[in-house]
Amino acid sequence: MKSNSTQDLPLDPETLPFHVAIIMDGNGRWAKKRLMNRVKGHEQGTQTVRSIVTAARELGIGMITLYAFSTENWARPKLEVKALMMLLKKFIISEREEFSKNQIRVNIIGQKHRLPLDVQKEVDITLALTKNNDKMVLNLALSYGSREEIANAVKQIAQKIESKELDSKDITQDLISDHLYTKTMPDPDLIIRTSGEYRLSNFMLWQAAYSEIYICDTLWPDFSKDEFIEILKNYQKRDRRFGKVSCSTSNDG
Repeated sequence: MKSNSTQDLPLDPETLPFHVAIIMDGNGRWAKKRLMNRVKGHEQGTQTVRSIVTAARELGIGMITLYAFSTENWARPKLEVKALMMLLKKFIISEREEFSKNQIRVNIIGQKHRLPLDVQKEVDITLALTKNNDKMVLNLALSYGSREEIANAVKQIAQKIESKELDSKDITQDLISDHLYTKTMPDPDLIIRTSGEYRLSNFMLWQAAYSEIYICDTLWPDFSKDEFIEILKNYQKRDRRFGKVSCSTSNDG
């Protein structure tokens, strides 16, 4: 049973994850439970984004990646997609001052060119305004799909081999990583998925090779700072071995 307080077991700043990625799921179900339009769930979900980004910055998380809109989401009803793009634009504009105040650098991973032109314009303004901020990085995964990302990396490498810039023997895991959207970033230490679904949904499939994964039943609009802290405490108790034997395991174990 969870404690009502998050202060009884304080977080250890030395073992905080540097990069936390979140699959924000459950907006539609949150609205449906309340007999509301799905868009109302997305609106409430935006408030949660603001709360969790602020909490991550306060706690000293170095990087947070939010799965905001997948390549598959384009297949949703046109009115819902339009509403999501409007909410994205509103968020990008309204949070600029907070991003600057809190020294948060905004970055986009995904097919930015597929976003509506007016949204692209506002995204580019925010990217430019925050590019020198150095306290935390906020990655927004927009029109993002991991399989598409990997396929694009393969195409880029193939083109370089055809042009003799690379040889096939040069292909390594590091080379592939260097051709992904996340090429300048460390892999996520922790991936959180809300709403109780046990799948990655085409999110960071390459990068998640050794990420710790935490699934919670909470729908994204109800996700709180306190629950975020409890998940970070859970992460700090885990033994991250990366396929190796734990230091605490005896040699004859």
